[in-house]
Amino acid sequence: MSAVRTEATVGAVVVAAAAGFLIYATQFTSLSASSAGYPLTASFRSIEGVSVGTDVRLAGVKIGTVTDIVLDPATFRADAEFTVANGVELPDDSAVVISSEGLLGGNFVEILPGGSPFNLAAGDEIEDTQSSVSLISLLLKFVSGGDDE
Repeated sequence: MSAVRTEATVGAVVVAAAAGFLIYATQFTSLSASSAGYPLTASFRSIEGVSVGTDVRLAGVKIGTVTDIVLDPATFRADAEFTVANGVELPDDSAVVISSEGLLGGNFVEILPGGSPFNLAAGDEIEDTQSSVSLISLLLKFVSGGDDE
Protein backbone atom coordinates (compact mmCIF):
# COMPACT_ATOMS: atom_id res chain seq x y z
CA MET A 1 0.00 0.00 0.00
CA SER A 2 2.83 2.43 0.79
CA ALA A 3 4.40 1.83 -2.65
CA VAL A 4 1.16 2.91 -4.35
CA ARG A 5 0.98 6.03 -2.18
CA THR A 6 4.63 6.89 -2.97
CA GLU A 7 4.05 6.43 -6.70
CA ALA A 8 0.94 8.63 -6.57
CA THR A 9 2.85 11.35 -4.71
CA VAL A 10 5.75 11.26 -7.17
CA GLY A 11 3.28 11.37 -10.08
CA ALA A 12 1.52 14.39 -8.58
CA VAL A 13 4.86 16.21 -8.14
CA VAL A 14 5.81 15.47 -11.76
CA VAL A 15 2.45 16.74 -13.06
CA ALA A 16 2.74 19.89 -10.91
CA ALA A 17 6.28 20.54 -12.21
CA ALA A 18 5.11 20.07 -15.81
CA ALA A 19 2.22 22.47 -15.26
CA GLY A 20 4.56 25.04 -13.72
CA PHE A 21 6.95 24.74 -16.65
CA LEU A 22 4.08 25.15 -19.14
CA ILE A 23 2.88 28.31 -17.38
CA TYR A 24 6.43 29.70 -17.34
CA ALA A 25 6.92 28.89 -21.03
CA THR A 26 3.71 30.58 -22.12
CA GLN A 27 4.49 33.74 -20.15
CA PHE A 28 8.06 34.23 -21.40
CA THR A 29 7.92 32.99 -25.00
CA SER A 30 5.94 33.65 -28.13
CA LEU A 31 3.41 31.00 -27.07
CA SER A 32 1.66 33.53 -24.88
CA ALA A 33 -1.08 35.76 -26.14
CA SER A 34 0.39 38.94 -27.52
CA SER A 35 0.17 41.93 -25.26
CA ALA A 36 -2.30 44.65 -26.09
CA GLY A 37 -1.08 46.93 -28.81
CA TYR A 38 -1.77 48.29 -32.24
CA PRO A 39 -0.34 46.96 -35.52
CA LEU A 40 2.04 48.85 -37.82
CA THR A 41 3.79 47.77 -41.01
CA ALA A 42 7.09 48.56 -42.72
CA SER A 43 8.80 47.38 -45.91
CA PHE A 44 12.51 46.49 -45.95
CA ARG A 45 15.03 45.65 -48.68
CA SER A 46 16.56 43.09 -46.31
CA ILE A 47 15.24 41.90 -42.98
CA GLU A 48 18.05 39.43 -42.31
CA GLY A 49 18.30 38.36 -38.67
CA VAL A 50 14.70 39.32 -37.82
CA SER A 51 11.91 36.78 -37.37
CA VAL A 52 8.44 36.60 -35.89
CA GLY A 53 8.75 37.33 -32.17
CA THR A 54 11.74 39.68 -32.52
CA ASP A 55 11.69 42.68 -30.17
CA VAL A 56 10.58 46.13 -31.32
CA ARG A 57 12.39 48.77 -29.25
CA LEU A 58 12.26 52.50 -28.72
CA ALA A 59 15.21 54.07 -26.89
CA GLY A 60 16.33 50.57 -25.91
CA VAL A 61 12.99 49.71 -24.27
CA LYS A 62 10.88 46.86 -25.66
CA ILE A 63 7.56 48.29 -26.84
CA GLY A 64 6.36 45.49 -29.10
CA THR A 65 7.13 42.44 -31.21
CA VAL A 66 7.27 41.45 -34.86
CA THR A 67 4.10 39.50 -35.66
CA ASP A 68 4.43 38.68 -39.37
CA ILE A 69 6.97 38.80 -42.20
CA VAL A 70 6.04 38.19 -45.84
CA LEU A 71 7.76 38.70 -49.18
CA ASP A 72 6.00 41.11 -51.54
CA PRO A 73 6.28 39.39 -54.94
CA ALA A 74 5.74 42.67 -56.83
CA THR A 75 8.52 44.68 -55.16
CA PHE A 76 10.74 41.83 -53.85
CA ARG A 77 10.82 43.53 -50.45
CA ALA A 78 10.13 42.04 -47.04
CA ASP A 79 6.93 43.42 -45.51
CA ALA A 80 6.97 43.23 -41.72
CA GLU A 81 4.03 43.69 -39.39
CA PHE A 82 4.66 44.46 -35.75
CA THR A 83 2.71 45.57 -32.71
CA VAL A 84 3.41 48.62 -30.59
CA ALA A 85 2.13 48.80 -27.03
CA ASN A 86 -0.97 50.88 -26.41
CA GLY A 87 -0.03 54.20 -24.88
CA VAL A 88 3.10 54.59 -27.05
CA GLU A 89 2.22 57.31 -29.55
CA LEU A 90 4.62 57.46 -32.49
CA PRO A 91 4.90 60.50 -34.80
CA ASP A 92 3.94 59.73 -38.39
CA ASP A 93 7.43 60.66 -39.65
CA SER A 94 9.16 58.03 -37.49
CA ALA A 95 11.77 55.70 -38.99
CA VAL A 96 12.31 51.97 -38.52
CA VAL A 97 15.82 50.49 -38.49
CA ILE A 98 17.05 46.90 -38.19
CA SER A 99 19.71 47.22 -35.47
CA SER A 100 22.18 44.78 -33.99
CA GLU A 101 22.72 44.11 -30.29
CA GLY A 102 26.45 43.88 -30.87
CA LEU A 103 29.06 42.31 -33.09
CA LEU A 104 27.84 38.79 -32.39
CA GLY A 105 24.41 39.61 -30.97
CA GLY A 106 21.02 39.23 -32.61
CA ASN A 107 19.05 41.84 -34.49
CA PHE A 108 16.01 43.79 -33.36
CA VAL A 109 13.66 46.38 -34.84
CA GLU A 110 14.37 49.89 -33.59
CA ILE A 111 11.96 52.78 -33.96
CA LEU A 112 13.44 56.25 -34.28
CA PRO A 113 10.69 58.77 -33.49
CA GLY A 114 10.23 61.81 -35.70
CA GLY A 115 9.07 65.28 -34.80
CA SER A 116 5.66 65.46 -36.47
CA PRO A 117 2.69 66.61 -34.39
CA PHE A 118 0.58 63.86 -36.04
CA ASN A 119 0.73 60.28 -34.79
CA LEU A 120 0.55 56.91 -36.52
CA ALA A 121 -2.75 55.05 -36.28
CA ALA A 122 -3.36 51.31 -36.12
CA GLY A 123 -2.53 49.67 -39.45
CA ASP A 124 -0.39 52.55 -40.78
CA GLU A 125 2.85 51.93 -42.66
CA ILE A 126 6.15 53.47 -41.65
CA GLU A 127 7.80 54.38 -44.94
CA ASP A 128 11.23 55.49 -43.72
CA THR A 129 13.11 52.20 -43.23
CA GLN A 130 16.72 51.07 -43.08
CA SER A 131 17.51 47.43 -43.72
CA SER A 132 19.91 45.22 -41.84
CA VAL A 133 23.60 45.44 -42.62
CA SER A 134 25.39 42.21 -43.44
CA LEU A 135 28.56 41.75 -41.39
CA ILE A 136 30.07 39.59 -44.14
CA SER A 137 29.59 42.24 -46.82
CA LEU A 138 31.20 44.84 -44.55
CA LEU A 139 34.18 42.56 -43.95
CA LEU A 140 34.53 41.92 -47.69
CA LYS A 141 34.55 45.66 -48.37
CA PHE A 142 37.24 46.13 -45.74
CA VAL A 143 39.41 43.30 -47.08
CA SER A 144 39.05 44.32 -50.73
CA GLY A 145 39.90 47.96 -50.03
CA GLY A 146 36.41 49.47 -49.98
CA ASP A 147 35.56 50.82 -53.44
CA ASP A 148 34.74 48.81 -56.54
CA GLU A 149 36.77 50.95 -58.96
